Amino acid sequence: MRHGEARIAIDEEICPELRNGLMTVMGWLRQWYGPPRNPVRIESRVQARPPANSVQRAGSFLSGGIDSLATLRSNRLDFPLAHPLAIKDCFIVHGFDIGGYEGPENEIEHFELAAAALAAVAQDAEITLIPVHTNIKHLDDDVDFWEYEFHGAALAAIAHAFSRRLNVVSIAGADNIPNLSPNGTHPLLDPNYSSANLRMRHDGVRFSRLDKVKLVSEWAPALQNVRVCTSNVSGKLNCGECEKCVRTMLALVAIGKLDQTNAFPFKDLSRASLNHIVLKDVTAPYYRELIAPLTDIGRLDLVEAIEAKVEHFDRYLAWKEERDWKGNIKRFDRRYLGGNVTRVREKVRRNKQVNHQHDERTG
Repeated sequence: MRHGEARIAIDEEICPELRNGLMTVMGWLRQWYGPPRNPVRIESRVQARPPANSVQRAGSFLSGGIDSLATLRSNRLDFPLAHPLAIKDCFIVHGFDIGGYEGPENEIEHFELAAAALAAVAQDAEITLIPVHTNIKHLDDDVDFWEYEFHGAALAAIAHAFSRRLNVVSIAGADNIPNLSPNGTHPLLDPNYSSANLRMRHDGVRFSRLDKVKLVSEWAPALQNVRVCTSNVSGKLNCGECEKCVRTMLALVAIGKLDQTNAFPFKDLSRASLNHIVLKDVTAPYYRELIAPLTDIGRLDLVEAIEAKVEHFDRYLAWKEERDWKGNIKRFDRRYLGGNVTRVREKVRRNKQVNHQHDERTG
């Protein structure tokens, strides 16, 4: 869809459930993001009888982040080990957040560091940690495409490679029900990557981000080995500076756990720690839910910093969605004046730019 393909021909048979699911996924992506995304015609023989798969074994993906750790932890608390839905295998993938871009070293050392940290988690959870190496993201490593369209499909592709070992695989989602938005991994997409002998699940929508942090923080091996950072700084699980690190450390401060983990380089945060943070649509809810618990423990310095960021984001959102006074003028202009005011304004702005550039050249 992204590159305008009209059809894809497959020599092998395809499970009709998977084929129909892929068509549904393409329908959702077009609904969310619009043209020029057109459904791709899948040309293949239909699998009349799926391969025999009598196995009952569950798996999930384990990056070391809050979402994947919360999925594993909640599964352990909810299902006895003998239950067919109790997770037995977890995939740690080289080629996504680590090694997702082509290069000579390709962050192998950092992958080994992450895998070593998760070994303690795997041992405590009694799961088999399976390292997977893939170059599927290298086909198109555009950040937005990966996050908003491709992510879940790539995870499902790995899961299907293990369909003789597993019959159900969970993908840890990032958002809870009130904050769901179009994304590459989503409860409306992930189950559609299922086939007759492998069920894909989207997990975690019942938990808020803070709920997940609490769940992970109460599990000692996870608290000491959590890895939310994608900066992949040499020798460190987490850089302590990026938005993901700051967001997670704030949550840990709010529940009194940051000073109990060695996974981050800092034991506390100050208002200055948030100076460089810019909120986005998907991250703003994570910060909003921290205001109350931080207020409860008297961390008004952090509360004031978060409230300032939220206020700035809300102003931006009002401008973006045309909910401020400027937006009212734009809507009035489009409805009653045919957009002439906006066109004149843009023409004046361009003329000012041209005149300014001319003055710089001749000054």
